[in-house]
Amino acid sequence: MIEILNPTLLTRAKDSGALVAEILQSLKGRAAAGTNLLDIDRWAKDMIVEAGAESCYVNYAPSFGRGPFGHYICTAVNDAVLHGLPHDYALADGDLLTLDLAVSLKGVAADSAISFIVGDTQPPESVALIRTTEIALAAGIAAAGPGARIGDISHAIGTVLSKAGYPINTEFGGHGIGTTMHQDPHVANTGRPGRGYKLRPGLLLALEPWVMADTAELVTDADGWTLRSATGCRTAHSEHTIAITDDGAEILTLTK
Repeated sequence: MIEILNPTLLTRAKDSGALVAEILQSLKGRAAAGTNLLDIDRWAKDMIVEAGAESCYVNYAPSFGRGPFGHYICTAVNDAVLHGLPHDYALADGDLLTLDLAVSLKGVAADSAISFIVGDTQPPESVALIRTTEIALAAGIAAAGPGARIGDISHAIGTVLSKAGYPINTEFGGHGIGTTMHQDPHVANTGRPGRGYKLRPGLLLALEPWVMADTAELVTDADGWTLRSATGCRTAHSEHTIAITDDGAEILTLTK
């Protein structure tokens, strides 16, 4: 299903996006060496409940996971990149942590992910991975607007990732979002310009470039959810929810 939101729902989407951004930045500020992933999940739950919102993850049970997910946020560390199931792990200085959060507020969902390095140690490879996903995300957003096509976004993202020398996996990518978290159209992280669905004002998209340092192959953890690089290399993931407008694209998951 491809959903075009009316002005009332778009206003709610902005509120959802602002809440997701606020929670992610709060969690980033609290994450330090010694912080347990289960504490991060608990903090996310507390903020979601306090805001009167609902988690998009707790009861989520898609075909690619061993559902239901049962937690409030995805926490992926180092070689984990997507759908990281929170577990009893204390973060260490220099860990690369990705937090991926989707919530629904007043019936409209927003989805965002950030990757950052915990503590004072800043491994150059990790810094480069994170920066590349951020640049690719910005390129994808710049390519979005009325009249553009999904392939234009995919091509812009893939060009950045390829030039940086990273393999690109197309099993998972961006997606439509609205009154539910995962909708059509799928937005692959590489593609051909001028192809695919033509963007319209009122369409919400969650764009999410993610990379693994030296492989495009994923393996699934024993928990049935967490996806890791097949080689054990480090990974990074950046995501924003955007709204297609008459003038271009508005990022909904930025901090104010």
